[in-house]
Order: sequence, then structure tokens, then C-alpha cells
Amino acid sequence: MGPGNTGRKYWEDMVTYCKTCLMPDTRPRIVFDADGVCNACHTAAGKASIDWDARRAEFLDYVERFRPKDGPYDCIVPWSGGKDSSAIAWKLKFEFGLNPLLVTFSPLMPSDVAAHNREEMLKAGFDHLMIRPNQKVSRHLSRRFFIERGDPKIHWNAGVNSVPVQAAVNYNVPLIFYAEHGESEYGGRVLSEEHRKIRDFAEVLEHQIGDDPYNWMDDVVDEKDLAPYLYPDLGRVEEVGVKALYFAYFFRWSMKENYDYIKDKIDFRLAENGRTDGTFTNFDSLDDKIDNLYYHMQFIKFGFGRAVRDACRMIQNNQMTRDEGLELARKYDAEFPATYHDEHLDYLSLTESEFQDTLDQHRDPKIWEQRGNEWVLKAPVQ
Repeated sequence: MGPGNTGRKYWEDMVTYCKTCLMPDTRPRIVFDADGVCNACHTAAGKASIDWDARRAEFLDYVERFRPKDGPYDCIVPWSGGKDSSAIAWKLKFEFGLNPLLVTFSPLMPSDVAAHNREEMLKAGFDHLMIRPNQKVSRHLSRRFFIERGDPKIHWNAGVNSVPVQAAVNYNVPLIFYAEHGESEYGGRVLSEEHRKIRDFAEVLEHQIGDDPYNWMDDVVDEKDLAPYLYPDLGRVEEVGVKALYFAYFFRWSMKENYDYIKDKIDFRLAENGRTDGTFTNFDSLDDKIDNLYYHMQFIKFGFGRAVRDACRMIQNNQMTRDEGLELARKYDAEFPATYHDEHLDYLSLTESEFQDTLDQHRDPKIWEQRGNEWVLKAPVQ
């Protein structure tokens, strides 16, 4: 048995693909049971026994207790203009009679599709606050984090978590509705049962950012440049009584159903090429051009990409079978994000050679092997 086969056997001995969906155990923080089923699938299966009428009543109780007694806004929705946050905003306003303030931390590389979809929502009658940070600093951090960590969105993750809470404190609107709790919905480490419902600073620091923005200061980034990325003073958060809740805790969650809902409300545009690079869907994560690269780096680092991600979510919601998802994942998961590639290089100030070198330095040798001039997964999705 040659070295290549030894490496392949080693990988096959240690990798586990979920028997119900397609997720491998290389996804950070995911947990599998003794039967080879991931915790995301257990969460999905458990929804059948949830009393959703009771959850709805609990939601209404939170609204009654925490919506402001005065001022124009009843709550804040962190809003990208995508199908999930738009579906939430629409339901809050037109089904529950609330007046949400939509708060956006700008995409790194905004797309025309997202700009159109946001404008369609605003024409329906919403107020909107968007923060677009210093682009010199943002591009510098994207380049740095792409090279160092294989993730050009580390600082964006900080901003998208901090800015809605900043707005809550500044506008004295304590109630924030986030979308879903990713650690429980998609497989991860749930800090406590309460964290399935409530988002607090511990959750943000550990799972959303994983870093302190003050560590980012260098010859380009000064302390004053960090303002959009910093979580508000916890004393002020407590003074306002900010309560950040996951909408998906109270109402059954499905990305496809969110799309089906919002496309009937507004002229919701889809991926311009008919589907998004690396997957079979055309309606998800359309607001930022750099997302195509972000999900490809997930494939490079962990061995699963956007098609596996999308298929797992639809399998868990009984919207496709595992065999159907497997066929789509094998077809699209490894696809290179070519649509905006030249723009990615320009945004990150990288040459093609520097870009490829960065990809290769983030390949886990337990996952990848080189055959001639080609990198291949030792154990593709199965």
C-alpha cells in the first residue's frame, strides 16, 4: 500500500458523514451520536414535537414585555435584504403589527441584486439604517484575514453583530429579532438551552466573532477605526434592557419557505446566473459578492461547500431526499467561484498566484491530497 492510499485510509477512518444529511464531522463544533447522525438532524427531527402555538404565545409575551412604551420603533431587525431577514421583517410588520427598524451592516462587496431587493422592501414601508464602514480599513482587514485565516469576513461578522445592538442602545429599542441560532439549527455547540432562544455577548464572542477587535490594530488600523466592530458597553446594554431573540425559536425555520414567502410579497430578484457558484440554489446569500469566495474557503478548509450546506438544510426540512442532495453536492460542491473572481482579486489586492498560494496554505493535509497538479479530497461527500 503506497503513501497515497495510507493517507486516504487514515482520512476515511476519522471522517464521519451524517447518515441522515450530508454534513461531515469536519464542520466546527458539530456533534454526532453513536449511530452517525449529527445534532442538526436531531434538532430538525425534534421540531415535530414542539408546541408551536405555545412558542407563538411566548413570542407575543416577549413583544408585550420588551417593546418600547414610546418612540417610533417597536423592535430592530438585523437586515441584509435577503429572504430570511426580509421574511422576518415582513411578518413582524404586517402580521404582528410591529414597526421594526431595519439595520444593515453593509456587505463587503455589495451586489446589484441585493440593492434591488432592499429597495423593494423599503418601498413597502420600512425605515432603514445602514452602516458602511471605512473601506480602506475594511479591505485591509479582508485581505489580512483571508491570508491569515482563510476567511475574508472576520471583521464583517463583528460588525453585523455589533451594529444592531449599537442601534438598539442609541435608539432605546430593547427588542432585537435575529434569524436563526446557527449552532442548534445547523450543528454546533449550544452554550445552554437558553441560548437557543436568546443571543447574548457570550454567544457573540465565542461563536460569531471568536476574537477581540482590539487585536486587529496595526499600521493601518487605529483604535478609532474599530468603532463599527465593537459591541456596545455592557452597562449600556443592560441599562436599555436589550433582549436579542432568535425568530426561529418561536416559528418553524426553513430557508426555502422563507424564500417562497417573500417572493410573493415583493419583486425578489435571484442569482443573475441562474444559480450561485458552488451550489444548486439561486435565492440564498445574494447580498455580498464575496460570499461566493467565503463558502469556497469553507470547502477548502473543511472539505464541504455550499451545495452540501444547502442540501443539508433542505434534507432536514424534508424538501429533498439524501440521495437527491448527494447528487447535487457531487455536481456543484467543488465548483470554483468564478463569477466574481477578478473582483475578488481586486478587492483583496492579490495576484492570481498569491490567491492560489493562500488557498493551498489553508488546505488540511488530512482532507486533501495532491495528484499531479490537482488537489483532490481524500474522502468526497458520500
